[in-house]
Amino acid sequence: MKKLLNVLYVTMPESYLALDGENIIIRKDQEITLRLPLHNLENIICFNYLGASPALMAACAERSIGLTFLSPNGRFQARIQGRTKGNVLLRKTQYQISENRPASMEIARSFLLGKVYNCRKVLERSIRDHAIVLDVEKIRNASKLLKDSLTVIVECDDLNDLLGLEGSAARTYFGVFDQLILHQKKDFFFLERSRRPPLDNMNALLSFLYSMLTNEAVSALEAVGLDPYVGFLHQDRPGRPSLALDLMEELRPVFADRVALSMVNLKQINGKGFVRKESGGVLMDDDTRKSVLKVWQERKKETILHPYLKERIDFGLIIHAQAMLLARFLRGDLDSYPPFFWS
Repeated sequence: MKKLLNVLYVTMPESYLALDGENIIIRKDQEITLRLPLHNLENIICFNYLGASPALMAACAERSIGLTFLSPNGRFQARIQGRTKGNVLLRKTQYQISENRPASMEIARSFLLGKVYNCRKVLERSIRDHAIVLDVEKIRNASKLLKDSLTVIVECDDLNDLLGLEGSAARTYFGVFDQLILHQKKDFFFLERSRRPPLDNMNALLSFLYSMLTNEAVSALEAVGLDPYVGFLHQDRPGRPSLALDLMEELRPVFADRVALSMVNLKQINGKGFVRKESGGVLMDDDTRKSVLKVWQERKKETILHPYLKERIDFGLIIHAQAMLLARFLRGDLDSYPPFFWS
């Protein structure tokens, strides 16, 4: 379990939630592991199999405490929300801001600042850990370009220009990404980002990880009452979860890219686990997919000090923390949205 501000995250799959007077209790194997007053809570987010008692659901609805159920893997299942403090006003604010270019720009800049900052951190961390085997000058040049672009992003006041800066930063970052692949170069190399379909093993791995991160972003946004399909950086498109794509941008380098590089460099997967289809696209086989999912889940259990909340939380909860902070900003509880800066 983890409590962030007024949100309780129940991360043990075997947990069962129940009501005891004015308290929520959490049981595991019939033993009470946590007792907490309901009046301290604004939201409860559950990553469990067993669920919650009807009495607790009713109490949460009466007290306007959001109760959200996700699968242990983070996929959204259902949300119970009270009458008075529903998500209508929050979503109306989200829709109004999405139609207001200057207001959207403020949030879009924050997403992009987080992404570029974290891309640069991935490069700098690689230099620190593997300077002997890397083209350090080439990577440092890319890192400097990313650092310079942060100043330009802060001063940018046009969304089209901001999207151009995002594309330029991505080209700079992915232009040296192949340098970070230290082993299995015959099977895992990176020439350029390709998708729909991915055209090589590394792109197939990245696309799979990005898809999982997108699903978790959708779940996190649903959990706090936001519409995952109405974004501020990515444009609205039928069927595209634009806000989820916005939110995941700042976590892609830290979470997905580093997981991909780690799995390849530690030889946790190999080229035999990838299949090229007649269309030219590359897919992972079932065994490799299971290996990736296992590492993904293990990574989510690692802890990190959240740079804004100043609390140690699981990696898997970072995107939920960011969704919560975004909702708080839209409600007017924060002066600005604080992006996730990896340290």
